[in-house]
Amino acid sequence: MPYRLFCLLMAAVGIQAQQTPSINDLNAECLGNVIRLSVAPLFEDVDAVFNDTQIINLTPGLATQCGFSFKFDPMGNAMFFASLQNCFSQNMDDKMFSLVMQFRLPGNHMTEDPVYRVGKTCSYTPWTSREILCDRNYMEASEMALNNVRLLTILFNSCFHFLRQAVASGYKMTAVVFSPSKNVMNVDEVQRKGYAIANTPTRLVLRSPHNAEETYLQNVAGVPMRVLSTSTFFEQKWLVTRVDATAVCPTPEAVAFTPEVITWYMPKHIDPLFSSDAFTMLEVYMGIDAKRLDTEEMAARNYSVLVTEAHIIVEIPVGAVGGYFKSHIQDDQYFVTYTIEPMLELLWIEDVAHENTSYKVLFPITTPPMARPPQVRNYTVPEQAVFVLELGTFNLDVELLNITFPTMVLTVAECNARGFNVQEQRSPDNTLKTFRMEVPFSDPVVFKERRAEQGVTTFTLQLIYGLVIFPEYAPFSHSAVVDAVLLDIVPPSVTGNCDQENFHITVDYRNQEPFFVVLVGKRLLNHEFAQQYLTEGDTDFTITLPFSSPDAVFESVHSSSVRSRLDVALLNPYNNMTIKYFSLACSFLKTLTECFSNGTMTALAVKVESAPGLNPGQLTLSDPACGPTYSDDRFAYFHFTVNSCGTTRKFINNVMLYENEISLPDELEVKLNATTSSEEEYQLKVSCYYVANITRTLAFLTRPRDNEPFAETGTGRLMVRMRLAQDASYNTFHQEEDYPVVRYLRQPLHFEVELTTSSDPKVALVLDHCWATLNEDRDSRPRWNLIINGCENPEDPYRVVFHPVEVDARVHFPSHVKRFEVYMFSFAEDAVEQSGQVFVHCDVVICDASSPTGGPCSGQCVNQDNLKRGRSCFMLFRPWQTITELIGSSVDKLNVPSCLF
Repeated sequence: MPYRLFCLLMAAVGIQAQQTPSINDLNAECLGNVIRLSVAPLFEDVDAVFNDTQIINLTPGLATQCGFSFKFDPMGNAMFFASLQNCFSQNMDDKMFSLVMQFRLPGNHMTEDPVYRVGKTCSYTPWTSREILCDRNYMEASEMALNNVRLLTILFNSCFHFLRQAVASGYKMTAVVFSPSKNVMNVDEVQRKGYAIANTPTRLVLRSPHNAEETYLQNVAGVPMRVLSTSTFFEQKWLVTRVDATAVCPTPEAVAFTPEVITWYMPKHIDPLFSSDAFTMLEVYMGIDAKRLDTEEMAARNYSVLVTEAHIIVEIPVGAVGGYFKSHIQDDQYFVTYTIEPMLELLWIEDVAHENTSYKVLFPITTPPMARPPQVRNYTVPEQAVFVLELGTFNLDVELLNITFPTMVLTVAECNARGFNVQEQRSPDNTLKTFRMEVPFSDPVVFKERRAEQGVTTFTLQLIYGLVIFPEYAPFSHSAVVDAVLLDIVPPSVTGNCDQENFHITVDYRNQEPFFVVLVGKRLLNHEFAQQYLTEGDTDFTITLPFSSPDAVFESVHSSSVRSRLDVALLNPYNNMTIKYFSLACSFLKTLTECFSNGTMTALAVKVESAPGLNPGQLTLSDPACGPTYSDDRFAYFHFTVNSCGTTRKFINNVMLYENEISLPDELEVKLNATTSSEEEYQLKVSCYYVANITRTLAFLTRPRDNEPFAETGTGRLMVRMRLAQDASYNTFHQEEDYPVVRYLRQPLHFEVELTTSSDPKVALVLDHCWATLNEDRDSRPRWNLIINGCENPEDPYRVVFHPVEVDARVHFPSHVKRFEVYMFSFAEDAVEQSGQVFVHCDVVICDASSPTGGPCSGQCVNQDNLKRGRSCFMLFRPWQTITELIGSSVDKLNVPSCLF
């Protein structure tokens, strides 16, 4: 840069309103003495806007000299860092700084093409005596001239207010002396060699590339540091003034690596910046990408900063938030590096000089390459007849381009068009990716080999993945060979027959394990279906299904029979392909029309397969006003007299023939045939024969009843449930997920037993026997009786307490509910060890409340006393759980008293 450019920086730079389109992903922040711009798209060119008219392209060399640095991640996101005292900022009295940057997309080099500008104004006060800034490509020292001026020659006793008045009074920078080489350069020569030097209203700014000719290495507390030390001379007539400026920055050798942790060592006492050993460290801050982090953020990211007597030590886990992984290829092997840019901000004051120093270092760290050989994970299930492979794991900058098979090379798009279903899958935190692919065994790229003597077929897939790393387009590959062995399974045999009511289908799967699912009609044979209709043998099972089951179809209907068919299919559970199909059709003799001597007829119409769109409820007799008495989606039942509903009568010798016809009304028949042209017309003729001349005699005898009818004792299905209430109010109860329930000494357990399916107020529920056991087997030993014959156990010194039940919003029939209270107890197998679980069982009796017959039905006992009682402790468990499943090996985790369960 010519020297005159730095003089122009002293002039005001006007920043007008932004006139170009904005981008949401352009974001500028003021971070102390640094401005940070975050940009999501990867721009080709970056310019500084000077005086709102002059556009200066920031080449790498100019960026270093003028106080700019750039950072790009593998996804194309960029960050730009600018020193507040960069060459192109508008400096307003060293208190306000404004910067305008301009970005151009790749290919937009024409002046009329749209560009994107972002401007930022930052306030930074007060300055410290000395400001040191270390960025990735430069080091910068900013000295307050008033504090650091040393007069070499004083001809007049009147003092100047340096450096503000120095500029106004005609002071001129004449020479810069570099230490320790003692090289003397004028200002033009300094700037031609890549350094930058400028005087602002109150400060002297010096900037240098890290590896400039006049910089040198110095070991500080065992840490190599790069040092630039200068003295700048100002002259006015007979007056000469010197300002010293020194910058010290860490080198990459200050970092140590392990596969898990990055450790950065920073000297606490940076010798070249101190005039004595007496100083006070006022502040130590850590940040990422020039932005400070608070304590909570550092803890969340597992960062740590340790201040020792000699060093400030920063530790960052490899892969922590704030950094990124980058892919690399070396000798066709896949490696990754991890990059992060931590920041340290230090503030100290020297006890003797009373001058404070602000020290900030932005320190990009990249780990050595770490091998991450990709793996092919085989998730193939041979019975599915599809190879399922996953290749990974990669960073997001890796893309899959093509796959090479022994006979062809296919791009990803061509693979998907062929049915290979190649997909990219990302990790939940969107930092890693894998590539998943499915290749059917039937595709020609799969090699097949059948070994008859072993009864297996081997399928082999050979492939080479072609991958590339962006944005540098670095290609690499990974090869794999995977096999799948499929047993030559003998298909099962299916046979069937019919009796007068049922289909019987037998499936024989020989001595092999069943590898199929069964489709009966249109319904899968699930557990509930199997329990009702299936009988299992050693190597077969039989399905017995009524001919009228909804799973069967009616093929045809005749006057005295129905022809029904049952279809059964055995399916591969992985791809639903049919392994075996079997169909059985039989004619079942059934009386569909009945004739009664009182002149009434009944007829049953069924929906046949040839009329799938038929609604039986729309069928009528010859008279359309006579519809079915009952109907559903398969049947229609008619009941009518022989002299109604359009029934016709004929005389054939001594026989009367009554006939009628079941069909759809004409308008519905036309509508149905219009929507389903293949539908057959539905017609069913019904008839009855009566002998014209016949006499029947009916004899009957009457006598008075001896007594009123009564109901005998019988069997039936009633539902009874027992629950554990949370307290004596019996308003809330423990749910299944609450178990195990823990109770302590002298705490009661409130049980409720309820008859749930009856609304008969004359029925009463009585507790016959209740007892406790150590496991869910109700007949197990030991056992302790709680209720005997409806009453408390007389041998129990702490008897149960029965509670009355009143009508409320939940209880409508108090006779259906019994409540009792049990105080805690525990089984003791000996004097020391106590039992671990307690199961409570009850037998109940359902009685006629209006007519008790003695025994338990005579009523529930009432407590004779209510003794105080106590026990050690116990737990209620779900019957199917064990103590190990619930609490593992440590009882202490439950926060319960120290006792054995």
